[in-house]
Amino acid sequence: MRKLFILPLLLLVTLGIYAQEENPAGYQFTVVKENPITSIKNQGSSGTCWSFSGVAFLESELLKMNKGEHDLSEMYIVRRNYADKADKYVRVGGNLNFAQGGAFADVVETLDEYGVVPNDVYTGLNYGETTHNHGEIEAALSGYVKGIAGNKSGRISPVWGKGFNSVLDAYFGAVPQDFQYQGKTYTPQSLAQSLGLTSKNYVSVTSFTHHPFYAPFAIEIPDNWRWALSYNVPVDEMIQVIDNAINNGYTVAWATDVSEVGFTRSGVAVIPDDQAPENVGSDQAHWLGLSRNEKNTRLRSMIDQGPVKEKVITQEMRQIAFDNQETTDDHGMQIYGIVKDQNGTKYYLVKNSWGEAGKYKGIWYASEAFVKYKTTSIMVNKAAVPSAIARKMNLN
Repeated sequence: MRKLFILPLLLLVTLGIYAQEENPAGYQFTVVKENPITSIKNQGSSGTCWSFSGVAFLESELLKMNKGEHDLSEMYIVRRNYADKADKYVRVGGNLNFAQGGAFADVVETLDEYGVVPNDVYTGLNYGETTHNHGEIEAALSGYVKGIAGNKSGRISPVWGKGFNSVLDAYFGAVPQDFQYQGKTYTPQSLAQSLGLTSKNYVSVTSFTHHPFYAPFAIEIPDNWRWALSYNVPVDEMIQVIDNAINNGYTVAWATDVSEVGFTRSGVAVIPDDQAPENVGSDQAHWLGLSRNEKNTRLRSMIDQGPVKEKVITQEMRQIAFDNQETTDDHGMQIYGIVKDQNGTKYYLVKNSWGEAGKYKGIWYASEAFVKYKTTSIMVNKAAVPSAIARKMNLN
């Protein structure tokens, strides 16, 4: 997940029902189930949505466990993962994606080893900025590891890692050994332990047919540089996992593709059916004569005006879109609730990390069709997986 955005910083947002009188011509959403989230953050000009959404997921886990509200550091996790990524990059001779992007495994699978740090202890803003801007950082780090991996001398020195970590420390700050938090002294590891955050509690789920169902595999996307495993289930069961999580008070870390025409910058994500008469209009011959860009412009306008007829998503459609790279893993967000529009269509409440962007101030409404079609993977608490599906997955 490597989406880059420059958006204003945000304030805490509280979302309820956007009633008809507020937007009579648009969407009228009614909340079915809404779970607690922490304040919406802003990833700024950085490709770190994977950390922001993964940390948001953990913060909601703490709320679920009655551990109180915590603001954990996204950049501490980014900094630790950069070091791991550099090590693997050099070990495989540069045959690895080295960029700002990452996956939810980089957040949850490192909990036991690296722990967590409060954001006020580690902001990662050690380079004279007030918002995250990683263009120079990526250039510096990428240039360094590419130079090491491409070394023609026949051997790599044992000190290259020290040099790399000194660059990380210069930009992000040194990794804290211990710190004061809420009147006590912690290490990153002891804080995670005290909060009950451990990697064994979480599982990644996906849905594709090029691997067997109910077995784990490493999703073939560049940002899965850790080669982490996800359990493969049919798409309808993936939706059941999401719904069961939400209905039982959990949230979901959601990896998806936001390059679709139906993912609007106003706060709605849908999969419009460009063949449906409701969307094409009465002059079908004219519609068929439009270019793809012209059709997309018209579809965006329709979506902004209110609910549209959507495609019926199948397992085969998901697979085709993934195989031909129409579906790419380019953004991570947090699903935390379910709503219905005025037509009874189901949507998911989604917390983004672009600040107070869009019509709903940092919240998106993603239809079930969009989630079925464009999800690359989800991360959930194992306890949120329905027991019948957990048995098929052989989860302990």
